[in-house]
Amino acid sequence: MTPSQTALTDALVAARRGNRTLDATPWLDTLEEAAQAYEVQDAVAAALGWFDSQPVPRAWKSGGGSRSATLTHAPLPPAGVRQGPADFSDLVFHTPGIEAEIALRLGQDVTPAQAAKLDHDSAASLIDAMAVSVEIVDARWQDLPSTPALLRLADSQVHGALAIGEWTPCAAIDWASQRCETKIGNAEVLVREGTHPLADPAWLLPIWLRHITRSGHTAPAGTVVTTGSWVGVLPCRRGDQVTAEFPGIGAVRLIV
Repeated sequence: MTPSQTALTDALVAARRGNRTLDATPWLDTLEEAAQAYEVQDAVAAALGWFDSQPVPRAWKSGGGSRSATLTHAPLPPAGVRQGPADFSDLVFHTPGIEAEIALRLGQDVTPAQAAKLDHDSAASLIDAMAVSVEIVDARWQDLPSTPALLRLADSQVHGALAIGEWTPCAAIDWASQRCETKIGNAEVLVREGTHPLADPAWLLPIWLRHITRSGHTAPAGTVVTTGSWVGVLPCRRGDQVTAEFPGIGAVRLIV
């Protein structure tokens, strides 16, 4: 890494350890490409000891705004990945929001050689289960809307925590008509239908698998990936109870 990338890594590590946020202004010219952001991601994780015993982390977020966009990926710190109903009141969040998603689980090991050959159709056969999930999005940046995408990516793609519902065997789903029902606190239930940005959550699998095996390690069976929000990012507050339900698939509850 460059000296400026190392300094950015140190700043993000200190922000996480000190439960504080950073002004992005001094770092605006630090990263020029996604590969550098991923190097910072990895260095922050190493400094904090998130995945010391896991050559390939067991939980990830992946996604993008459309099939024509460049997908981004981030490994998720194990302490914040919890089975629902989940209570995250012990964690510190700065400006939390939530995303309602579908999580997918690998049913078998995937080697780098296998990942290199996958296409969007064949990759779906590697998944043995799916679940409703809710990600709490939270950043180490003070003004997230004005923070460049590469700085967000370096900060674990602004991940805060993840609640996962009960796993159910994969089945054929008409994603175009799939409903997503999300409730935050006392607000009305927000209903969306067919709003996954990639049209099919499994579409990202070959791209994600090539990313997570790029270091030469095999992705183990049981590795989980969340696949993108059906509702964008919805604001929430500490103490809010959140419920996300995908009728026919499942539901999950959490407390922010």
